[in-house]
Amino acid sequence: MKLFPEGQRVGLGGAPMGNLLGEVSETDATATVNAAWDEGWRYFDTAPHYGLGLAEERLGVGLRGKPRDEFVLSSKVGRIIYSADSEAVDDEGFAINTTRRRRWDFSRDGVLRSIEDSLRRIGTDRLDVVFVHDPDDHFDEAVATAFPTLIELRDQGVIGAIGSGMNQSAMLTRFVREVDIDVIMLAGRYSLIDPDGLDDVLPACLENNVQVVAVGIFNSGLLSQPRPVAGATFNYEPAAQALLDKANRIADLCESHGVTLPAAALAFPLFHPAVAGIAVGCRTPEEVHTNAALSRTDIPKTLWTDLKSAGLLREDAPTP
Repeated sequence: MKLFPEGQRVGLGGAPMGNLLGEVSETDATATVNAAWDEGWRYFDTAPHYGLGLAEERLGVGLRGKPRDEFVLSSKVGRIIYSADSEAVDDEGFAINTTRRRRWDFSRDGVLRSIEDSLRRIGTDRLDVVFVHDPDDHFDEAVATAFPTLIELRDQGVIGAIGSGMNQSAMLTRFVREVDIDVIMLAGRYSLIDPDGLDDVLPACLENNVQVVAVGIFNSGLLSQPRPVAGATFNYEPAAQALLDKANRIADLCESHGVTLPAAALAFPLFHPAVAGIAVGCRTPEEVHTNAALSRTDIPKTLWTDLKSAGLLREDAPTP
């Protein structure tokens, strides 16, 4: 299936709407979805993990009343959200105090329940894409039960496409080579500062006709500003000095070509022929409009040549 409409290869990532690393108001969450729609974005991604179902609920509110056949919606399986007896602060990076908890479940029943719960929370009749989410420590279960269940649902026409979303490339490569999947969500492993997906998963996707949605393209913040800010993070950890230095050197070259670091970071993954598009997490409508404007930036081809000449970008990275 086609994940992104012709001429528009940017979509909205839903993790921030689950209060990732800080609270987002209900008003901002709804306005963020509306801003993405106004910018022409028609791919929306979410997951039960994001805010223990909160992101799914908020995305559903934002999409309410929008023509269902005009957008692509993806969510994920692998974690079941259930209710506990007492409230607690979430311990996985989402700023939320709730009675909800999460547990791993890659079983057939778990996959079916997860999809049913997601449909209810979002308030929709179908998911276009379902990813097996973060099965890093659950490879055998994912292959034995989660993927076969999703393949069955896809074959029945219940869902349109299946795949896996992870923060690593090695296991995704195995899934691409060994499982009949359609798409992967590659988080942080094909970015301007970390293009190592070139070593394994991206060639495998080309060989097996598997589409890629690249996410985490700012590597949790390091590439999101014209210059790395104090306390900038890489993969949600404080960025090492070597990475800060590299990001600043890339920023120097970007500035010399009249563009910004985040504009180059948004553009870079889209040059790879396996990448169907990108999804960008946004907390406010202003962030949506900013990222949309950056994605329309005309970047000189000489920037990519100069980055390679300076040893700041791999020679084998596809560029114009």
